[in-house]
Amino acid sequence: QVHLVESGGDAVQAGGSLRLSCAASGFTSGYNVNSYRMAWFRQVVGKEREGVAAVYRSGLTTYADSVKGRFTISKDSAKNTLYLQMNSLKPEDTAMYYCAAGFGAGSWRESSKYNYWGQGTQVTVSS
Repeated sequence: QVHLVESGGDAVQAGGSLRLSCAASGFTSGYNVNSYRMAWFRQVVGKEREGVAAVYRSGLTTYADSVKGRFTISKDSAKNTLYLQMNSLKPEDTAMYYCAAGFGAGSWRESSKYNYWGQGTQVTVSS
């Protein structure tokens, strides 16, 4: 059973930066973060979970338009860790951020395509 643990969330002012981490463990022998499509989602209470960024097994990355140019997703297979570098933060980036891993094909934005989820880390951006 893959276990994902996010960290790095905090309260910052607009224009600031944060780096989120997602430590992954519990892989079957021979598997690591490179074996899955990994993604970051975020959710505000009362709204649907939104895809923020994803990195495919090939290393290709993709982003939501709202974060393109400000956020960078990356992974370290040796550490089995996924990262999200967030720069030029805006109040509208305030949300609970979740790490996800999955084998599923189809749209990276669909939360149903992911098999494993972390518990989330809160990001709050004040104006």
